[in-house]
Amino acid sequence: MTEKLKLPRSVWLLGGVSFFADVSGEMIYPLLPMFVVIVLGATATAMGWIEGVAQAVIAFVSAYAGVRSDKFRRRLPWVRLGYGLPVIGKAILAMAVSWPMVLIGRTTDRIGKGFRSSPRDALIADAAPEGMRGRAFGLHRAMDSAGAVVGVIVSAILLWWLGGAPGGAPNAHGAAWPYRVIFAIAAMMGVAAVALTFLIKEPAAAPATRAAKATPAVRAPLPRSYWVVLGLLLVFAIANSSDTFLLLRAANVGLSPWAVVFAYATYNVIYTVISYPAGALSDRFGRWSVIGAGWVIYAGVYAGFAVATPASILPLFGVYGLYMALTDGVGKALIADHAPKDQRGRALGIFYLATGFATIASSVVAGILWDRVGVSAPFWLGAAASALAVVILPFASHWSGRPSQ
Repeated sequence: MTEKLKLPRSVWLLGGVSFFADVSGEMIYPLLPMFVVIVLGATATAMGWIEGVAQAVIAFVSAYAGVRSDKFRRRLPWVRLGYGLPVIGKAILAMAVSWPMVLIGRTTDRIGKGFRSSPRDALIADAAPEGMRGRAFGLHRAMDSAGAVVGVIVSAILLWWLGGAPGGAPNAHGAAWPYRVIFAIAAMMGVAAVALTFLIKEPAAAPATRAAKATPAVRAPLPRSYWVVLGLLLVFAIANSSDTFLLLRAANVGLSPWAVVFAYATYNVIYTVISYPAGALSDRFGRWSVIGAGWVIYAGVYAGFAVATPASILPLFGVYGLYMALTDGVGKALIADHAPKDQRGRALGIFYLATGFATIASSVVAGILWDRVGVSAPFWLGAAASALAVVILPFASHWSGRPSQ
């Protein structure tokens, strides 16, 4: 039996759910900034607010869902609701005629992500054997990003087939129509993710957990090591504005919509291929070293976007996929490592809440800098904040001590 087959069935099924959800989501994501800014005629600041509010919703709802799933040891209802709401959100996007309607659709979509993220990640952490948690999260991120690759490619093919080059005048029916069709198809694709959640079984609660429901108890505080880890992740989150600005930057330097979509596909391919090996490396060599390498790459990539040329965009997106593979699943595994098992939903919820607020601020600031200072300014800020996180990292890894078990 190979190492992969040792991972529980529920981890693979949750990966499959995320695969189909990302096919749906990534059919829309690379088109959204062009739809909002070019077709609907909104500003980059408006785009920043859309993504900022979306992150705020994820932050609040993730924290709530994580705590509630810990209390009742029922994670699957939140997961199912979380994959169902994005279907409605994408339908709203398909009908949007102004950026506030995009905000409503995107917020509905992100409410779903907020409901599902903490309970789903807690399910993965609970199911994975102690020495394979990095692999479990790495596998999940690999399947998630594989769905993103498929979604981007399907979106590009549909964009070509429908003849939807978005160069027309704002609000022109001919420019907007292909986007609406793609958004509607994406909504229908999301139904597959919801259906797959019904193949997953809720883990049985341990006797001690069932007894705890019958008697009120004082919730133990999360350990100091958890807060140290969270603090450093927040420093980096200041750098991490929405990826929509990378897509806008690609269009800004002169790439066609086709080229923008395929550059984003390159990012997702690299992310998919490297995610599982990165998780395995973090199990073997430690989470901090893998995350630190990713943050160094991020600083370099953002500096590259600040001075980007048309020829440099494709390799920059590829290297950005390497950064994501080294940090996304590994960061969640790190949070789970430093949280007691019966509080992982709460710990992951606080993580999403705190980093979500940091991303709100960074996205709004990025939009303002783009409009008022220059298109390179958001990327210089991101590179500098990431470099600061790298400098602090050795101290945080020492202060955090050993993980909770």
